[in-house]
Amino acid sequence: MKSEAPLAARMRPRTLEEFVGQEHIIGPGRLLRRAIETDKLFSSIILWGPPGTGKTTLAQIIANRTQSHFETISAVLAGLPELRQVIKEAQERSRLYRQRTILFVDEVHRWNKAQQDALLPHVENGTVVLIGATTENPYFEVIGALVSRSRIFQLRPLSEEEIGRILEAALGDAERGYATRRVILDPAARAHLIDVAGGDARNALNALELAVESTPPADDGAIHITLEVAQESIQRRAVLYDKDGDAHYDTISAFIKSVRGSDPDAALYWLAKMLYAGEHPRFILRRLIILAGEDIGLADPMGLVIANAAAQAFEYIGLPEGIYPIVEATLYLATAPKSNSAMAYFKAFERIEQEGVGEVPDHLKDSSRDAAALGHGQGYVYPHMAEGHFTPQQYLPAHLLGTYFYTPSNQGYEAQAKARLEQWRAAQRAALGIERREDVPDLSQEEIDQIKRKMK
Repeated sequence: MKSEAPLAARMRPRTLEEFVGQEHIIGPGRLLRRAIETDKLFSSIILWGPPGTGKTTLAQIIANRTQSHFETISAVLAGLPELRQVIKEAQERSRLYRQRTILFVDEVHRWNKAQQDALLPHVENGTVVLIGATTENPYFEVIGALVSRSRIFQLRPLSEEEIGRILEAALGDAERGYATRRVILDPAARAHLIDVAGGDARNALNALELAVESTPPADDGAIHITLEVAQESIQRRAVLYDKDGDAHYDTISAFIKSVRGSDPDAALYWLAKMLYAGEHPRFILRRLIILAGEDIGLADPMGLVIANAAAQAFEYIGLPEGIYPIVEATLYLATAPKSNSAMAYFKAFERIEQEGVGEVPDHLKDSSRDAAALGHGQGYVYPHMAEGHFTPQQYLPAHLLGTYFYTPSNQGYEAQAKARLEQWRAAQRAALGIERREDVPDLSQEEIDQIKRKMK
């Protein structure tokens, strides 16, 4: 069975000396390496990283070195019954033979909260030492109590040099690789395999295996892997992108921040990554519409029009041609003047939350019902009857007169609005005999996020 296994499985490192990459956690003298070498892994660990970076391999190396009993469970296939059986056997092993049990749970984030809760007490009392492997951020996908009892080790995508070493090891290994065959890997083909593997060792080895096994030997017995063969073997880069995971949120965050930061090139790059990986354009368009209101605002009111038009156009067109309005909206918003003055709303919201709602001035109240009895609406001046379509009168509750929530920017169209507003506010203060108060201070992003959560 081992001889028939895929190349990536056959070439899985058996010792730390064969392991390539992740020097920041298993390099000489590092904590995890010392624990593995001395068989002193007493606390639970969670290995977090992209596919093909060595999480399962590290667990198997630990299994090869430890004197403890090593048990493996896949969270995709196993549930509570299997976990209870493992725990029962671990308890008996500890009671009868004083032997520890190390439990490796692959894809631990696949277990729901109840399943993770069932494991927690046995990790806490030492019945098992957990090694969890996950491609998702454990701080979000693993229950906090389990995370707090574990050391988190983050694995990184392998470098091009490290992927190259792995390919050379496969070509030079007579027992598990292709050293018994005469494989000629052209430099251009090697570079292509390394580049398109995207830091995933399994991806690179799978492509090498396909190239070798599908290429007939020449008359002299050589298997010649050209760039053309390599391109056929790994035509498409494997993009790490789980629509419910970290890559999803990290990439859309990078996209929005690039547009906000006026970098159209970076915005196009992250847009291409999302669409390449299968992200639904509606999600991207919704975020662009939000950005148009939040980050472009009145500096360029057309930003919101463009973003909304792109969303409507996509619904008419669909992919692939629907990419054009998405790209147009992205480039327009990235190159537009920026203003987040719409955040002024949250200042007003916070003031109401702190002080309650102020009384509506009588002249602003509805005059269709209580004008005669209560005087509602009396004294109101219709602005369009005045010169310039403006008349200075009271609009805020009396205790807030002179308070300004909105601070316009000097960007784009809003600079023109700012000049008009300053004149109107000065005329209003003069007509009402009030002083200007200090502008309401801006809120932090954390305070704004708290208000948004309350609004949901």
